[in-house]
Amino acid sequence: MLDKILIANRGEIACRVIRTARRMGIRTVAVYSDIDRNSLHVAMADEAVYIGAAPSRDSYLQIDNVINAAIKTGAQAIHPGYGFLSENAAFCLACLDNDITFIGPPVGAIEVMGSKSAAKKIMGKAGVPLVPGYHGGDQSPDILRKASNDIGYPVLLKATAGGGGKGMRPVWSEGEFDDALAAAKRESLNAFGDDTMLVEKFLTQTRHIEIQIFSDKNGNAVHLFERDCSVQRRHQKVIEEAPAPGMTPELRSGMGKSAIQAALAINYEGAGTVEFLLDCAGSDGSGSDSEGSFYFMEMNTRLQVEHPVTEMISGQDLVEWQIRVAAGENLPLRQDRLNIRGHAFEARIYAEDPANDFLPVTGTLGAIETPEASDHVRIDTGVQQGDEVSVYYDPMIAKLIVWDEDRDKALRRLTNALSEYRISGIATNIEFMYNLASCQPFGAADLDTGFIEKHHADIFRDTSQDLEKDVPLAALSLLLIENRKAEHEYVLSGDVTSPWNFRNAWRSVERNVRTLKIILRDSEYLIQTEQKQIDSETHYSIAFRGDTVQARGTLKGNVLRAEIDGYQFKVTVAEHENSFFLYGVESALTFKLGKPDVGTADHMDTSGGLAAPMNGTMVALLVDAGAKVKKGDALLVMEAMKMEHTVRAPADGQVVSFYYKAGELVDGGSELLEFSD
Repeated sequence: MLDKILIANRGEIACRVIRTARRMGIRTVAVYSDIDRNSLHVAMADEAVYIGAAPSRDSYLQIDNVINAAIKTGAQAIHPGYGFLSENAAFCLACLDNDITFIGPPVGAIEVMGSKSAAKKIMGKAGVPLVPGYHGGDQSPDILRKASNDIGYPVLLKATAGGGGKGMRPVWSEGEFDDALAAAKRESLNAFGDDTMLVEKFLTQTRHIEIQIFSDKNGNAVHLFERDCSVQRRHQKVIEEAPAPGMTPELRSGMGKSAIQAALAINYEGAGTVEFLLDCAGSDGSGSDSEGSFYFMEMNTRLQVEHPVTEMISGQDLVEWQIRVAAGENLPLRQDRLNIRGHAFEARIYAEDPANDFLPVTGTLGAIETPEASDHVRIDTGVQQGDEVSVYYDPMIAKLIVWDEDRDKALRRLTNALSEYRISGIATNIEFMYNLASCQPFGAADLDTGFIEKHHADIFRDTSQDLEKDVPLAALSLLLIENRKAEHEYVLSGDVTSPWNFRNAWRSVERNVRTLKIILRDSEYLIQTEQKQIDSETHYSIAFRGDTVQARGTLKGNVLRAEIDGYQFKVTVAEHENSFFLYGVESALTFKLGKPDVGTADHMDTSGGLAAPMNGTMVALLVDAGAKVKKGDALLVMEAMKMEHTVRAPADGQVVSFYYKAGELVDGGSELLEFSD
């Protein structure tokens, strides 16, 4: 067995590997960049070695620095985690050249699966079903365009060296092809140093099903069942579950068999994931009447971000399996000893703004309140209060994993846990995840890869009717929270007989009327409220935008029982650093109490999309200074946290000048260019 391993990664996955290694009695070495010097994974490891500046290309992607750190500390093996160097054949070879065990597959498997086009050819020969497409070496735009025309639109452009949605663009018509190809190649080159593309038929209604496989050095191979990863944004997963809803034993067996065939075809060792597209067009989406209509998409030669849901339903520690296989041991269990137990979900908690096209955000993490960990609830994270979310790395803060006996119970666990998860100081997707998990289509497992777009209204509740329906509830909760605080002060006042301490709406000469300013989804609402005593019970009139509702309620602990115009319901209430959270049966609501407007505020106009939407790097200027453009024309591309954002012309006009060059860092909110209508 290994005595010491180095983790060539950071954040959540580094912490997760350290926990298993510590349980196994194995010492650990962390590596860190300038910005990670005081990070959680460094504090958890037994030793830590500095490997370079904050940009990953200067630190976590520096093969020599990582290898030297292992040699310096006497680490016998390196666990690459996921991302960074985890699927880099040159890194694997460098480990072997220095007699360091690479906790992952052989070099040959990484090389083959690192090229999507080569992988398709091998999988085809192994009898694994493939999506129709072009995987050739001729990369001229004319050849790629002709292949797309022959396949028939829509098609999907994919970087052969890619992953995580990078270098991937759907193309719906020939007229979109050139712009999509240029963007995909640019993003792929930036992310992977390779802009080679393949073209596939874009299946319009599919589920993303992946099979967890494991092989050892002695020819044994098993699969640990499937995960459904269909719910995605920007081709990146946000919530995963295992097992896949509606999966029949026959379909599971067929996909598992194909996944093992894929592994054996490349003499695989260790943990891997074979990803399939399950065509559910024309079916009920469950897969039950789509048996056989699955297609190989790619194989990830590493541990996946979503591996915890497999661990929860199988009862196995996959990192321990990785370490044991790398040390030459046989697989811990054979296929007939593996069983599915219950159901699990994983929700990825990101620093991002879902209402603004999921753009990543940066900043300092304030107070963090998490649900209590248990056999049912697990939190994998690599950050703590006071840490900086920077432009240099992925914006994922944590993974929230829940388990229960069946899908319905597990889903209730998930929504309850999300309602208890609060992070201040930075925008997150927690409210979005709660709304997604609690919406009816998700509860019904009506899943496909277009789920978020298809059910946008259910998840975001961003129509004016939805927002205005929430205003009275927000006002009532604020009033009840304030009254509870006042009651507490009243008890402690020492003069409970004074009318100035009464909380019963008494006024000497006027009604108890006040104005609230509530900020809800970046919209401000001025609300007139009046408190009344009717039959010794407190009632409220809440008026805004010409409408008035009658409301009352009780707040006990964090449970609000509300009645608004005769409709009664219950929600969970939380307050966190001037932000208020309401979690109901169907959705979550976050709002703030605004300060009175005294007429002195200056508002900077950043309309038209000409201010930087985020902290990031200027990737490309797409037009020349002085160019005349039409409304909607792409002007420039920014990148942050592995995601590109295109800034477009807000109107017909002229680009007078640019303020930044390609490669320069840009602060969010900074003016990017001078534009003339």
